[in-house]
Amino acid sequence: MPPSQKRARRYDPARNRAAILAQFAHVRDGVRTLTPQQLAAPSGLGDWTVRELAAHIAMALSHVSRTLELPAPALAKPEVSLLEWPFTTAARAPEIADDTAEWAATATATDLDALYAEVGARFEALVTGAPEDRLLATRVGAMRLGDFLVTRTVELVVHTWDLNEATGLSVLYDRQALASCSRLLADALAERAPGGSVEVRVPPFAVVQCVQGPRHTRGTPPNVVETDPLTWIRLATGRTEWAREVEAAKVTASGERADLSGLLPLMG
Repeated sequence: MPPSQKRARRYDPARNRAAILAQFAHVRDGVRTLTPQQLAAPSGLGDWTVRELAAHIAMALSHVSRTLELPAPALAKPEVSLLEWPFTTAARAPEIADDTAEWAATATATDLDALYAEVGARFEALVTGAPEDRLLATRVGAMRLGDFLVTRTVELVVHTWDLNEATGLSVLYDRQALASCSRLLADALAERAPGGSVEVRVPPFAVVQCVQGPRHTRGTPPNVVETDPLTWIRLATGRTEWAREVEAAKVTASGERADLSGLLPLMG
């Protein structure tokens, strides 16, 4: 994908840091209730067990901490923008799978809670006070810390849903984490299909216009898609299908251009 031509919306790093820690605490509360049998069960994500999924969630924070402990890349500007990040995930899947298996192998089932405690404390200590423009050497290239924190809300929210789906848990979603995740994925849709003929609404967090065609100037646009945040996130990340959610009335789509099935998912 060519470099983004849009300016990403601004996010408050302090609020995102707090949201990440809150969501991580919710996941920790759920993980500590799982039995060895539940942890050994399939996660629904390839060959991962639930234990490997839990380890991967911890990696979402530990990756930030590890990169902050390294020298900042000697670059004048980031190599990857926030709006480009969602489209880089598919290429990284094999590397992430290997790293997750290695992490999971280092912690027994009884060590997971201690792992979460260590990862959360280290993240909070290193990120608090770090400048948002500080560059990090991420897997896909140098990114701003403030931008990378937004991507962590996506990782945490999406994998919280995966964990709930695999185990029957009801791990809570932090509102700010859900908001940042929804907004980034909505903006990514507008980045993939620029235009103004379709308005996509994800109340109460995001509204974007996308898809080339006639742009409306007043009143109700002729092509409108509306859904709730979690359904939108599941669609954008391939956890569900467009037709299924339309049939279930989780998505309303009006207008001849309002079928987004050819644009989804955004992340592999």
